Amino acid sequence: MTTRELLLDQAELLFARSSVAGVTTREITEAADQRNTSAISYHFGSRHGLLLAVLSRRGGPVDDHRGELRSQLPSLPTLKDLVACLVRPYCDLLATTQGRAYLRIVAQLRGRFAAWRVESDSETTKHLARILDEIESKPTVSLALRHERVLGLIMLLTGACAERARRIEDGDELFTTETEFVNNLIEMCAGVVMV
Repeated sequence: MTTRELLLDQAELLFARSSVAGVTTREITEAADQRNTSAISYHFGSRHGLLLAVLSRRGGPVDDHRGELRSQLPSLPTLKDLVACLVRPYCDLLATTQGRAYLRIVAQLRGRFAAWRVESDSETTKHLARILDEIESKPTVSLALRHERVLGLIMLLTGACAERARRIEDGDELFTTETEFVNNLIEMCAGVVMV
């Protein structure tokens, strides 16, 4: 495993278990058994560059899967079908330790969701953006309310998955099966954006 991969792995776990804001670059380099404290700067440019690399490593494949699901829908899909394209690939991350870490990291970034289209890496969010645009285009309420509802959908999706990830990691009881959780989350997220 390369130094870059070690740093990504350790950052991902530390960010998820502690907090994105609270983990120091020294803690990450020590966890990755790196003596050179400038390893993060060398490989990622900055701590923020490391965070973006952590996010794109899992986010890219999720976005690709969303695009695949969307391509299988008719040209005028239902709102629930569009929401399922967002929810199912995201929930698939619950199956692995690394995926669960990613889910917990994304939930910590909730304060930045309103600006996600400006700050996101367009290569790892292009399908997400397209699907959200389709959801927002449903002209049942004002554009401002549609923006608010999409933000609510994102917060519900990320929060619910992060909590389930935490429960799995901590060995807590799960109240629903995986299938029940995913299907219920699709219904709840669709409900947020419907009139």
